[in-house]
Amino acid sequence: MFYGSDFKKLIMKTVRQWTLPVFVTLLTLLIFKTALLSLTDNNRPLPEVKTAGMSLFADTQDGSDGLTENLIASQRIHPVRISGDVHFADEKVPLHDQEVRERFDRELLVNTFWHSNTMLNYKLASKYFDDISQILEANGVPSDFKYLAVAESGLRNVVSPAGAAGFWQFLKSTGLEYGLEINNEVDERYNYEKATEAACAYLKDAKALFGSWTLAAASYNVGMSKLQKRLEEQQVTNYYDLYLNSETSRYVFRILSYKMVFENPEKFGFEFVKKDLYQPYQFRSVVVENSIPDLAQFAIDNGTNYKMLKVVNPWLISSSLTISQGNSYTIKIPTSYVDEAYYPSDYEEGDEEELLEENDME
Repeated sequence: MFYGSDFKKLIMKTVRQWTLPVFVTLLTLLIFKTALLSLTDNNRPLPEVKTAGMSLFADTQDGSDGLTENLIASQRIHPVRISGDVHFADEKVPLHDQEVRERFDRELLVNTFWHSNTMLNYKLASKYFDDISQILEANGVPSDFKYLAVAESGLRNVVSPAGAAGFWQFLKSTGLEYGLEINNEVDERYNYEKATEAACAYLKDAKALFGSWTLAAASYNVGMSKLQKRLEEQQVTNYYDLYLNSETSRYVFRILSYKMVFENPEKFGFEFVKKDLYQPYQFRSVVVENSIPDLAQFAIDNGTNYKMLKVVNPWLISSSLTISQGNSYTIKIPTSYVDEAYYPSDYEEGDEEELLEENDME
């Protein structure tokens, strides 16, 4: 028990200990409240900016208190809507089938809202699609298959965990089967022109086997023999009726989603001017019949450097090139690449309004 002066001392000690913290807390709350109430139209969040189907910041309505709206800017996301008929290589996609439509919708959403990846792929398409389309046409393969290369690699010389390489992601065994040279110094899977020729040969073989370009595309992912086995087991004749592994069941729709976005970029929120897009490197071709012991010196002797020689000839995977008697290689020598770069000063006023035509990627 507490008696007399001892109790008073305890009370005074407690007051001294808590007075300052309580005062500071109350003062902080008062300052914070004052700051919130002082928000006006001049210091609201950023105005509405739309990109690829999204409203990143939603402005508040005039006349509202604006407290919650100003503190938490709402994000409005608009779904991608599929309308009309969709075709792959002139073969109609059965969008009346709910399961098919949902699979397509998934891939379209992924590639519409994965902004950085889709934008980079579109820029690279400007650099390579002309060459790829010409090779496809010369081989009688539908132009839509250029989007297969985008789905496979993003038009970059990547290597998969399974060892598939290049734009068209050939395994070493398949690349050799379709005529690509692959050794310690040369890997033509990284020569996108020769790899496109090899891909055409594969796709035509698959079309002859399955009678369908859509099934030919699916076989590029899972292999002809496995796809044939699944068709026989399930007793169906088309891709859209097959029950497949997750990767292959999404594969054709991924290709289709790139086709839809690239042919109608503005519809999906992507706006470019021509200066935004990557341009092909300018080069001259040199036919080489004798071995090159030092590619760095070869580059210097031809007016370029080792880096740029490798950039335009990624199939040269060593620092030297051995050429057997009677054989030869065509090597690209870059002639101008600095002039292809653009700087902010290059963009004249009004460029933003000169958007690319809808079908520039067709």
